[in-house]
Formats: sequence, C-alpha cells, structure tokens
Amino acid sequence: MLIDLYGGRNLNDPTRIEAALRDAAEEAGATVLTVSLHHFSPEGVTGVAILAESHMSIHTWPDAGYAAIDVFMCGECDPNATLPALKRHFEPRDVKTAEHLRGAVA
Repeated sequence: MLIDLYGGRNLNDPTRIEAALRDAAEEAGATVLTVSLHHFSPEGVTGVAILAESHMSIHTWPDAGYAAIDVFMCGECDPNATLPALKRHFEPRDVKTAEHLRGAVA
C-alpha cells in the first residue's frame, strides 16, 4: 500500500514518527523487529520499520506538510489497518492511498 499524507503535523519529530510506525504496524497485526530513522537538517525524516512480515517506510517533507509511506506486508496483516494510527499521529488534512499486489499470479 502506498500512502500519501497531505497537510500533516509532527513530520519533523523522529520520536513521534517512530511511535506512529510502531502503532500502525501493531494495529495491522504486524510484529516490529526494529525501527531506523534519520533526521535531516534542517528538517525531514526518512526511515524504515523492519517487520517480521516485511517493512514500512516513511519519508517526510515537514515544510510541505507531506509524508510518503509505503506499507509492505504479508501473511494475515492488513495494511489498511495502519491508517487510523497514522491519522492519529500526523493529523493530515487529506490522505490518498493506492494498492499494488506484488507476486499475484496473473
């Protein structure tokens, strides 16, 4: 699942971003193995949550209120279930999502 958040808040706060990724993964039924984030100067954060079921990544542009989040999960996890946690943490004005099913047999 590809998630674009517009008009968001807390996009320059690595602590809040890590909490958002952890909460979103948990709500989707995934197991977080580790989270690694890099905080750019003067602003912006990029990072990844490594999951037992794959990964989630985030790239933020706080000056634009924009974040791009990729959710890659397998098994019984539900990528759609990440949305409530992401909305709670980032309070976006608008959210756009797109799904791409990988490895599906044509």
